[in-house]
Amino acid sequence: MMSDASLRTRFTDDLKTAMKSGEKDRVALLRMIGAKLKETDIAARAKGVEQVGGDEIVSMLRGMAKSRAESAHLYREGGRPELAEKEEAEIAIIRDYLPAEMDDAALGAEIEAVIAATGASSMKDMGKVMGALKAKFGASLDLGRANAVLKARLAG
Repeated sequence: MMSDASLRTRFTDDLKTAMKSGEKDRVALLRMIGAKLKETDIAARAKGVEQVGGDEIVSMLRGMAKSRAESAHLYREGGRPELAEKEEAEIAIIRDYLPAEMDDAALGAEIEAVIAATGASSMKDMGKVMGALKAKFGASLDLGRANAVLKARLAG
């Protein structure tokens, strides 16, 4: 995973490049990411942290992608495919900054390993397994995806 400093530098460098090449949509999104990052840093100062780290940046980016996915879905349902496509294009740019996700087989194997290690056997153990997964992978794991796989495994 990239360090938070290199991610911050990459945002700045990519913004400069997009500005020079006249990519208005990319410039707007990168400025939005920069503003959201400043907002996240300011919120973290209340906890005594000057700047958030890499895991928090990844979580912030995942949140931005998730909200755009929800918007795209609503736009499609509302018959506005052009707006949905804009949201989906932004998601693609945001994903460029996220760590690579595990494929389904690897995710399933990791969940099985944690279930075995924690002795989880029912839905009551869900929190214990999710906590162990979060401790092991941090923000590099898409918790929503892991949650769905784990629910299916423990319910079945």
